[in-house]
Amino acid sequence: MNPPVRRPRNLSRPVGRLAVIVLLCATMVAPAAADPGGDVAVAVDLVGETVEVQVAFSVPASRALTWAVLTDFDHMTAFISNLRASRVESRQGNVLRVTQQGAARRGFLAFPFDVTREIHLTPMSRIESHLIRGSMKSQDGVTELSGMDEETRVVFHGRSVPDVWIPPVVGKTFIEREIREQFFELRGEILRRQGS
Repeated sequence: MNPPVRRPRNLSRPVGRLAVIVLLCATMVAPAAADPGGDVAVAVDLVGETVEVQVAFSVPASRALTWAVLTDFDHMTAFISNLRASRVESRQGNVLRVTQQGAARRGFLAFPFDVTREIHLTPMSRIESHLIRGSMKSQDGVTELSGMDEETRVVFHGRSVPDVWIPPVVGKTFIEREIREQFFELRGEILRRQGS
């Protein structure tokens, strides 16, 4: 009798995806000095299975320009490197449905995501997002803008529950670096449009 054939593990299963995430996170451990976007402050807390993120940065640009970049969902693939697709599926007044696909990458490894969120806009001051469907159990975020014409302050608070376990140390480092890079790229696009 022939022994059973061992099939390769399906990486779409939680255990397989966990192995990928652990490897991916392990590649992220590096000195903070090597991290771009040092002027973007990021704090990540892992509380049980919940990931809490706080981000803050200032940019020497008007609130109107900053708002335009932060809400330019149809063109975000041009300035956010981990996005493959981003589009507004529907719009009813200040309520948008936005779908985004991409992957967090380090080296030859990638952790893909595909999410649809409902976005509530309070023009020039607040962006609220809520996950409708996607590669997470839940995800909610609020971005607030303040300041005068010469400088805008951006503060983001997000709370999400991934559909895989996140290792406490390397996972936190991975998330911090990915979030910092995204907001650094947003800040860079604001400055580019400002002409700085």
